[in-house]
Amino acid sequence: MIRIIVALLTFGCLWPGLGIAQQVESTLTVQKPATDTATQPAGRSPVALEDLVREALQKNPAVQSALHSVEAQRRRVPQAKTLPDPTVGIGWAGNITPFSVQSGDPSSYRAVAASQQLLYPGKLKLRGEIASKEADAASSDLEAVRRRVTTDVKTAYFEYWFYDKAIQTTLKDKDLLSKLSQIAEARYRVGKGVQQDVLRSQVEISLLLQRLTVLQQQRNTSQARLNTLLARSPEAPLPPAENIERSPLNYSLDDLYRLARQNDPGLHREEQMIERNQLAVNLAQKDYYPDLSVGYMYQQRPMMPDMHGMTFTVNIPVFYKSKQREEVRQATEERLSAETSRDNRNNELNFELKQQYLAAKASDELLRLFSEGVVPQSSLALESSMSAYQVGTVDFLSVIGNFSTVLNYEIDYYRELANYQTALARMESMVGVDLTSTAAQPGNQHPAGRE
Repeated sequence: MIRIIVALLTFGCLWPGLGIAQQVESTLTVQKPATDTATQPAGRSPVALEDLVREALQKNPAVQSALHSVEAQRRRVPQAKTLPDPTVGIGWAGNITPFSVQSGDPSSYRAVAASQQLLYPGKLKLRGEIASKEADAASSDLEAVRRRVTTDVKTAYFEYWFYDKAIQTTLKDKDLLSKLSQIAEARYRVGKGVQQDVLRSQVEISLLLQRLTVLQQQRNTSQARLNTLLARSPEAPLPPAENIERSPLNYSLDDLYRLARQNDPGLHREEQMIERNQLAVNLAQKDYYPDLSVGYMYQQRPMMPDMHGMTFTVNIPVFYKSKQREEVRQATEERLSAETSRDNRNNELNFELKQQYLAAKASDELLRLFSEGVVPQSSLALESSMSAYQVGTVDFLSVIGNFSTVLNYEIDYYRELANYQTALARMESMVGVDLTSTAAQPGNQHPAGRE
């Protein structure tokens, strides 16, 4: 960028005619429009990605909902391990009046009874373990939600940063294009240029203004997305993003596969559901065995001694063919379903990892190509075409074409850097390892040749 400004200065100052040189110099001292600083509010320090992630995990409604679901499942564990409530009853036999008896009738009485169901040994323990596995699965769901929200925040942050960079770059190049347009206009006034050059430069400026309008709309959309993830109003003000750096990817694809199998919350949930359904199979098999109910009754009879009674009852699974047997088959099918669901999750995990890994590698290669070749070469081509235009060997359209190429490639550089960091963030949610930390080995922050 500095080289281009110097070229414009040299171009304007060496051009024949003192009036043109003075006009060009005056254009370099013109203040930027107020819109140039619209994306960087004065006095507002950049917001760090880590701060936004921390706030989102504390306030995001999806995270809070998943957290309450875990707590609700945890509260089910002691319930499942507890015996059924005992029953208590009162009654009488004799007169219709409550609790009245008939004198001299030995069959008349007042009574109080209580009973308690005792499940077959092992059933309560299995029920508690099933509830505990369901709570563990809910914890895995919570971790998955936390990771998804973290990924969404990082993705929106990288988009927000990209649009800031794209707007700043476009504003900067619009200013240079305006200066180049004034040079073409000055040449036309002294008879050294053609009106077509002036008109073409004005068209290019209008195209840049059109691009700025679209970029500003997209920046506002990414800002609203970030505010939504933070449980803020979409219109809430948001400081500019910090400059991001290219984080090194120090893991091979096989390493990422291994980490995903160890840390992916989706796989953990499927494993817990397999264990839960196996416990359900064991519980269903125990339902073949009867449960015991113990009851006690106290009877008060008129003119007769009080009576005490005990009852012991068991349920007889006479309908085992249509009940217990089908219950075991149901639990077995649910276990098989969980196993195939785990295999499906593993396949999807491998595909998603491969997809994001290839995307990161492609963006990394493009970043290297842009920073080491395309942007420097296109900048040199622009400088060369400007020098050739000065002596009349290249037309103005070639200068404008090279100018647009430099602008597009610089924005493409920032686009690929955002894409690269986004791919790393998406892999993070699967492997459970920090891949986007800005404290890692710093990468290229600006495209070479434009500093």
